[in-house]
Amino acid sequence: MHAAGLSAVLDAANIPAHSIGTVNWKEYPYRPDVKFRIAHDGANILLHYQVDEADIQAVCNHDNGNVWEDSCVEFFVAFDDERYYNIECNCIGRVLVATGAGRQHRIPVSSVLLDKIERWSSLGSQPMENQSGKWELSLIIPKEIFYLNSLETLNGIQAKGNFYKCGDGLKTPHFLSWNAIGNETPDFHLPRWFGEITFDK
Repeated sequence: MHAAGLSAVLDAANIPAHSIGTVNWKEYPYRPDVKFRIAHDGANILLHYQVDEADIQAVCNHDNGNVWEDSCVEFFVAFDDERYYNIECNCIGRVLVATGAGRQHRIPVSSVLLDKIERWSSLGSQPMENQSGKWELSLIIPKEIFYLNSLETLNGIQAKGNFYKCGDGLKTPHFLSWNAIGNETPDFHLPRWFGEITFDK
């Protein structure tokens, strides 16, 4: 399986789409149309995003950079109560992955592990600005990314997490989530607002 063909694989398996459409802060009302599908094959998490937005930007052109300032989708996941992983990816497939108990003192995942994440974007891989419209992103995330949890398999795993769409550096900043966040100011690094995620056997 390759990331470029992931959407077709999910189609064939009738994997449903979910909306990242919760506006948690009225100061940031803009809501682009964002959907995601998630599945797994025991060894990898399979993620596919579909986005339609008014301002597409990808300035960050390296991994573990400030991808959240671009047109960015994010997946935060916790397999225990000690830590969670943030997997953030801009619209040209540059990823940021780190782990820790909260926003502070996060530990970046090594470039050796990041290279194991297979990515595909409908926009290609070159930086861009001042675009608009639709884009898609596929990620194949191996369980080795979650190196502090030593997962033998994803089958039957019960986890918690959230899915986000943001663009801190866009003309119209926005901070959308799948599961609602009851915080006064924008902050995705709040595990208490994570939803339940079950990886079927």
